[in-house]
Amino acid sequence: MIIYLQMLEDLSDRDKFTLLYKKYRKLMLYVANQILNNQDDSEDAVHEAFLSIIRNIKKIQDADRPETRSYIVIITERKAINILQKRSSAIPYDESNELMGIAIPAPGDFGIADALSQLPARYRELILLRYANGYSTKEIAALLGMSQKNVQKVLWRAKKQLEQKLDELGECYETNFNG
Repeated sequence: MIIYLQMLEDLSDRDKFTLLYKKYRKLMLYVANQILNNQDDSEDAVHEAFLSIIRNIKKIQDADRPETRSYIVIITERKAINILQKRSSAIPYDESNELMGIAIPAPGDFGIADALSQLPARYRELILLRYANGYSTKEIAALLGMSQKNVQKVLWRAKKQLEQKLDELGECYETNFNG
């Protein structure tokens, strides 16, 4: 952790990073290991994620916010997927976007959280980074190692699919509660 702290000049940023490190390191290792199934590779993914966190430390408001947790999980997933892709060229990039990501249970309220939980992990992650965490498409591209144009294209697809899921859930809601 000392090496990470030396990368930060501001004392308040160091304190924030220390808190993030202590609070989320185990979760990050768990998330990475769910994707990689290899402790050494998982450590590498977490290291890369911490480097991204350092580069974006000013955008993190509070370690206890749900947005912070989702940002950290998303970045860790992306770093783990990048390592997996380097390790195995058998998984094409587009297919891995559908397969990877931590599953989240649907809340069951027929709302946006239900619809988001039904999206592929890649779509869900980009929507959360963009709209819940407030990152620009340029920042997301840098975080995830994608081109800005690709981020915009995937976000467009994600929003389209989210809209379809919301329509489906709306029909289900009407059937379950009005009929």
